Amino acid sequence: MPYSTGCLTPLSNFEAGQNYKDVSDPAVTVAFPLVDDAKTSLLAWTTTPWTLPSNLALCVHPDFTYVKIHDEQHDQNFILAEALLKTLYKDPKKAKFKKLGTFKGSDMKGWRYVPLFEYFTEQFEDRAFRVLNDTYVTAEDGTGIVHQAPAFGEDDHRIAIANGILRADEMPPCPVDDAGRFTKEVPDFVGQHVKAADKEIQRVLKAKGRLIVQSTIVHSYPFCWRSGTPLIYRAIPVWFVRVTPIVDQLVANNKETRWVPQNVGDGRFGNWLANARDWNISRNRYWGTPIPLWVSEDFEEIVAVGSVKELEELSGVTGVNDLHRDKIDHITIPSRMGKGQLKRVDEVFDCWFESGSMPYAQQHYPFENKEIFENGFPADFVSEGIDQTRGWFYTLLVLSTHLFGKAPWKNLIVTGLVLAEDGKKMSKSLKNYPDPNLVINTYGADATRMFLVNSPIVKGDNLRFREAGVREVVSRVLLPWLNAFRFFLGQVQLHRKTGEFDFMYNPHAPLSNNVMDRWILARCQSLIKLVREEMAAYRLYTIIPRLLDLIDELTNWYIRFNRQRLKGAEGKEDTIAALNTLFETLFTLCRTMSSYTPFLTENIYQSLREFIPADPNDGDTRSIHFLRFPEVKEEYFDEIIERQVKRMQIVIELTRVLRERHNLSLKASTPLLELLVFHPDEEWLEDVRSLENYIKSELNVQNVIFTSDESLSGTLVVSRTPSPNVPSEEVKNYVKTGKLVVDGIQLVEGDLTVQRYLELPDSATEKYATNTDNDVVVRLDIQVHPGLMGQWLAREMVNRVQKLRKKAGLQATDDVHVFHQFEDGEGDDLKLALEEHKEFISKTVRSVPRDVSHRQPHQKVLIEEEQEVAETKFVLSLAHP
Repeated sequence: MPYSTGCLTPLSNFEAGQNYKDVSDPAVTVAFPLVDDAKTSLLAWTTTPWTLPSNLALCVHPDFTYVKIHDEQHDQNFILAEALLKTLYKDPKKAKFKKLGTFKGSDMKGWRYVPLFEYFTEQFEDRAFRVLNDTYVTAEDGTGIVHQAPAFGEDDHRIAIANGILRADEMPPCPVDDAGRFTKEVPDFVGQHVKAADKEIQRVLKAKGRLIVQSTIVHSYPFCWRSGTPLIYRAIPVWFVRVTPIVDQLVANNKETRWVPQNVGDGRFGNWLANARDWNISRNRYWGTPIPLWVSEDFEEIVAVGSVKELEELSGVTGVNDLHRDKIDHITIPSRMGKGQLKRVDEVFDCWFESGSMPYAQQHYPFENKEIFENGFPADFVSEGIDQTRGWFYTLLVLSTHLFGKAPWKNLIVTGLVLAEDGKKMSKSLKNYPDPNLVINTYGADATRMFLVNSPIVKGDNLRFREAGVREVVSRVLLPWLNAFRFFLGQVQLHRKTGEFDFMYNPHAPLSNNVMDRWILARCQSLIKLVREEMAAYRLYTIIPRLLDLIDELTNWYIRFNRQRLKGAEGKEDTIAALNTLFETLFTLCRTMSSYTPFLTENIYQSLREFIPADPNDGDTRSIHFLRFPEVKEEYFDEIIERQVKRMQIVIELTRVLRERHNLSLKASTPLLELLVFHPDEEWLEDVRSLENYIKSELNVQNVIFTSDESLSGTLVVSRTPSPNVPSEEVKNYVKTGKLVVDGIQLVEGDLTVQRYLELPDSATEKYATNTDNDVVVRLDIQVHPGLMGQWLAREMVNRVQKLRKKAGLQATDDVHVFHQFEDGEGDDLKLALEEHKEFISKTVRSVPRDVSHRQPHQKVLIEEEQEVAETKFVLSLAHP
């Protein structure tokens, strides 16, 4: 078994696999002279010189070719695998040796050699110290001859028994005590820890002329996960739970469960199960749960005690209420086979056995809570780190399969490990990680939580923790969300202050006719549906990206496109409809994301509560966490509107790129003359045509042309990848028919990736810019037309006046005077535009806006509001003539 000399106890195989480190160990080649030919030695290679005093045999592969050579430097003959001469010589081609003969490994079986040490020759001389055959020998390194120490290697032990060197019930030579020190059986090294004795053993071998090559090797070596000391493999009598007979059942039970991610359950865990061995459950410690086995001195009689009551009945001792060793080790049970008194075995349970017993032990089953346990088993889910794949998950499954024939979980969620930013394990001594308390105090628990949930950890991969990543969650997710909420509160307070209305949420409001209202509400339902489905499948990592999408859709699309509506530009009823939509979106976000961001959502909800009318059917509404998770409102879904808005977004995003690329920033509010949108599908064009006003407003273009006519858009090139040698016309035909022949090969729909783009003539490159997503193509007139700015500003001013008239309840026939008030030094462009286009403005609103200084004292102000055009703020007012 893997043995920890630091903890003085054997470990289970899966514990031994938990802490490997790269270390430098000795790698020595040792000579074993043949009994029949003292000048010829077998060469064995080992990285554990401390096992050589316990050597009982050498093993070769029966099918390998071994070579006998004469080495000039040592003036000796050596035998080793022909393919591994490099272990003896750096460059075998230049080495000074002579080849004397070759053998198959099977020919060498039974050859006898002179032992390295005399410690165990008297006990084993008749059956040991000979060459054996086994296929576990490899040709990857070493000499192709492996030294055998049956007490310190599983294969060594197996081969020794198979070849009669050891009996199955016989303890092999093991001159090492529990602390890993040599015993008096090897007097030359007595008292030395085995790893520390490596150097002394090499010195002794060198003095004997047996050490042929002395070097070191860096390799991965197992360390005790508790004490940090190097493990040794050591034969020791221990207690096992049988696993090999139920391997097929373990594999089958595991397949009945869901793993997240599934590949860990199928691959890493599934492969481990398929090769599972019996499980060592005993430990040589004092404190721990005693193994309840009472045995005779010869171990022929074993009684497994199943309860305190049974122990009292069998032993005659009463009042047993503490099951620690110091309270029960003195208790004996009379033998039923005439073997005197049975005593409890010395060992205690491995703590992993107790962990694996958790489902039963926590309920004190079967002595109590039988119904509670049976109603809750198997567990709905188990969640732990990936390092438990060969630990807790394994022990849970083994015990549950033995006891109940099924897995103890329905769903198993595996998380990766949190590493330091440099990829190393987080270490208190190295202080290579930020203080979690400081991170949470600085950025909040919600931001930290979202960063982790949206990281590789929830996919079973490791995470290099970056404080900057938590900061990004605040800036990309939480602040935009909070700003949208604050914007809502600001508009509600504005309308309350002006006396327009006091907003209250109407959960039963009829579905709005506004496209953007219906779109954002449909997107909310998509989030609710996704969260329901993905949470049911325990896939947490798919939800945060969709949340990010909705926050972007809310802040950068819905609020941006409806800011004026929310401010009241379209009248009271429309404003209430828009506010109701915004409220429902925020409320949906809070309820949907409350388990991800429990603090932020609770904070926002407490402010939203005042706008929710009381409903006795809602139950306890004091906290967001008391509310039921929202149901999907199927009537809110509208595939056509979602498709239309998605296509509009594509056009806007493609054109935004063009404006930025040519320094025509939207923030500068530079109006452009024309945008052409090309797509061969008329439905596609009709979708975006229906939202033309949004496109014009957002992109600040005067005209938008939607066309499927290639002649209007320049030279439209349709290419495909791979192979650019197919004419454009043929590719266009392929798009229509789904068929194309290239070099005699018939291609069908799906075989090619088709790209569309505009190829502008040289004469047009200064006037137009194009962009495409390989489906739709946009062409933007990038020339700045000075006259457009004035026209655009004039139209914007007319638009503001008309909305203000509507808000004041004026009829088309009502005459008013319009006044504006700018901050000192502001609004020169607007004032100039008003002067240049006063005829157009006057015809439209029957008044030319003038500075407020022209307003007469007797004129009564009907309405006055702050406006913004081209990032210039001013006050606009209407007054009686």
